[in-house]
Amino acid sequence: MKRRKAFGAALLSMTMGLSMFAAGAFGQAPEAQDSYRVLVQGPAAEKAKAKDQFGTRWDFGAKGFTTTVNAKQYQALLKNKNLKVETVSQVQLEAKPGSGAQAAPSDRTPWGMEAIYNDSNLQATSGGNGVKVAVLDTGVNVNHTDLAGSDEQCKDFTNRRSPLVDGSCTDKNGHGTHVAGTVLAHGGSGNGIYGVAPEADLWAYKVLNDQGSGYSDDIAGAIQHVADEAVRTKSHVVISMSLGSSSKSSMIADAVNYAYGKGVLVVAAAGNSGPNADTIGYPGALTNAVAVAALEDVQENGTYRVADFSSRGNPATDGDYVIQERDVEVSAPGRAIESTWYDGSYNTISGTSMATPHVSGLAAKIWAENPNMSHTQLRAELQNRAKSNDILGGSGAASGDDYASGFGFPRVK
Repeated sequence: MKRRKAFGAALLSMTMGLSMFAAGAFGQAPEAQDSYRVLVQGPAAEKAKAKDQFGTRWDFGAKGFTTTVNAKQYQALLKNKNLKVETVSQVQLEAKPGSGAQAAPSDRTPWGMEAIYNDSNLQATSGGNGVKVAVLDTGVNVNHTDLAGSDEQCKDFTNRRSPLVDGSCTDKNGHGTHVAGTVLAHGGSGNGIYGVAPEADLWAYKVLNDQGSGYSDDIAGAIQHVADEAVRTKSHVVISMSLGSSSKSSMIADAVNYAYGKGVLVVAAAGNSGPNADTIGYPGALTNAVAVAALEDVQENGTYRVADFSSRGNPATDGDYVIQERDVEVSAPGRAIESTWYDGSYNTISGTSMATPHVSGLAAKIWAENPNMSHTQLRAELQNRAKSNDILGGSGAASGDDYASGFGFPRVK
């Protein structure tokens, strides 16, 4: 085995990274502010009038539309008895990782790569050719040596003046670039780091700004856009979302269902509110998303151990091998994960944010090898591989389907 770099207490433990503030109730005004992002619902004719008056950021059809209004306009909307107005929930990174960045990787195939490839002597990774992985995050430094040439789409959904800016996905936070590297970093010019599926194509969708905050309607809009692009380009697409909330956003839930209905596989972080049960976050908790728990490089009961910070699912559904809402589905390496960084360097952070792209990359690799698979067959394959590598370590982990590790740890072989 390779010698591992020791990380002490100073290591920034990056959680799933996100928490979502609760949305204001219908008709209830939040604290006074300069502007409001709102979801407007009601009869078609009334919505049409409101669209003409205030403009539209995202149109979700019968589910309503979102727009940004000033305080006076917001009060006018609240007084309109023909409309329902709800403030759009915000997403915020709990902490911005920034410690430990270094010019060169300490390991070109970090422990997570060796674990998912089941090869302690791994020198390089391969696969993913032709499959698209849409990373919805803080953007991606697509010019990083280990990512250059992989980006096929680069889009910004956070711009205040326009809901979608093509050709822009700059990451000044680091989180998104780190996630993308774990999916498909290709080793650069011979000295860089590897991701799980280095031949996959990157769709870099910036849905959080450089401070790590954003809106649920922008995330929902991006998910729908991925699905439409998958259909337009006739591509196999995996969505990788290392973001989430303790509360369920109807807009994001609807968008995930829409994408899944279009043949897109959706992979999302379980969250970092463990080790207690029933702490899984959304959208990972949705039935049409593959929720990923985090493992650490520690052996317990003969297997890797689920990290304490990793959110757990519903223990009442243990052992049934059926995914219901609020279930963890699979687990993957998530503590002390080294990957690409926004400034061209490398950093080591932790969280289910880091576990998620391991599974997204594996899905891309399997799909490239089996292009006739549907997304549901691909999901079943991930589950079957997880069953063959049961996880027995960590709080809540047990033989078979459990609420901590799900079906287990899916691997290349």
